[in-house]
Amino acid sequence: MVRVVAAGHVNWDVTLRVDALPEPDGEAEIVSQRRSGGGSAANVAVALAGFDVDTGIVGSVGDDEPGLLAGRELDDACVDRGGLRVVDGLETSVKYLVVDGDGEVMVLGNDGANEAVGPEDIDPDYVAGCEHLHLTSQRPETAARLAELAREGGATVSFDPGRRLEERDFSATLERTDVLFVNDNEAPAVLDEETSYPESEFDDRVVVVKHGADGATVHTPGASFTHPGFDVEPIDTTGAGDAFAAGFVAVLLDDGDHERALEFGNACGALAAQHEGARTAPTRPEVRSFLDGQF
Repeated sequence: MVRVVAAGHVNWDVTLRVDALPEPDGEAEIVSQRRSGGGSAANVAVALAGFDVDTGIVGSVGDDEPGLLAGRELDDACVDRGGLRVVDGLETSVKYLVVDGDGEVMVLGNDGANEAVGPEDIDPDYVAGCEHLHLTSQRPETAARLAELAREGGATVSFDPGRRLEERDFSATLERTDVLFVNDNEAPAVLDEETSYPESEFDDRVVVVKHGADGATVHTPGASFTHPGFDVEPIDTTGAGDAFAAGFVAVLLDDGDHERALEFGNACGALAAQHEGARTAPTRPEVRSFLDGQF
């Protein structure tokens, strides 16, 4: 049994740093290349394992070299692969991340085997035995089944649906979500601009709104807290949101302090943005050292 299960996309990333993002019909110079594992669920799982949280993954890869490499990276990070499905005949999802000098990212990719896990592929015991389930973007019916199993087993559920929140019907999953992560662009899909948080349908749960470089806000049934973030020079913002989510969940599981979780998550995101690639979440000592240096 693992303490936390992260479920969703497991990718192989190719990060290309360029001098500038090209205009249509334009050309840019590649400054550096980096290949590593990616995908929001895998990124969060690796980050949590780096915080010494016993973590497993539910997702899917193809039976190809990128899938093999992605699996090896999960092993190296001590993430349990008991819920990772290897699908014969499908390619692992490969994302090409084009990053400019300001850390802004453009993503190209194929879906591949990314969402090959259906409700029928889930091992109920693998999920029901965890303390917390963290969901990222995936098939709505799969996310709903995972959340159902987790809640039946007494686990809490967090959900970071990403940019496809408005395109897919995640209502069954949202009903079972304890902590919802959205950014400023996604927030209107769940928090009407004309409706304050206490009057929304999520007033009995926790909603975390990420503001990018401007920090984040957490709304709880008892209070709301805003943290302004940290002034750092970004190199690559890929995976910074996943590092934030992992840090927030790790602190929340330890002591349930939402305000401290917000600060810790922001520190994780800031540190991750100062390094290349999606797998750049810091360790607990690195975050503590960073926070100590802010005061």
